[in-house]
Amino acid sequence: MDITGEYRVPLSREAVFEALNDPTVLGQCIPGCQTLDRVGEHEFDADVVAKVGPVKARFRTRIEVSNLNPPESYTLSGEGRGGAAGFASGSADVTLESTDGETVLRYTARIRPGGKIAQVGSRLIGGTARKIGSDFFSRFVEVVTPDSPSDEGAPASQQE
Repeated sequence: MDITGEYRVPLSREAVFEALNDPTVLGQCIPGCQTLDRVGEHEFDADVVAKVGPVKARFRTRIEVSNLNPPESYTLSGEGRGGAAGFASGSADVTLESTDGETVLRYTARIRPGGKIAQVGSRLIGGTARKIGSDFFSRFVEVVTPDSPSDEGAPASQQE
């Protein structure tokens, strides 16, 4: 399942790229993130509480940054294990484009659930995944531009 989105961030492309690689910023933006620790130059471990339909679990997640092309693009991938709830893996290709004094952030994410979570149905998983992506990037814009009004950072577009 692919999910795409686009956001406008009122910062330079370099500043957005740097923030997307800052564990403090990421930890504030990942929905349900309890902890986020750097374990390597381009790897993080996170504890994330997520709910998909009736299934709620704590996922121990390894996140890896790859295909680095600063400040234009990168790939973020990860796999989370939620014990009896199952697992989920996925990746997101993120591109940044400078335009009119701001940065257009575009992403395409792929999600692959397994175990009990996969049994709740693709429509429910897709809706949850879109909400998590939207919440992450909306929060990201708020965190990196704390003086912005609440209506900034709204998605320019989102689709499945």
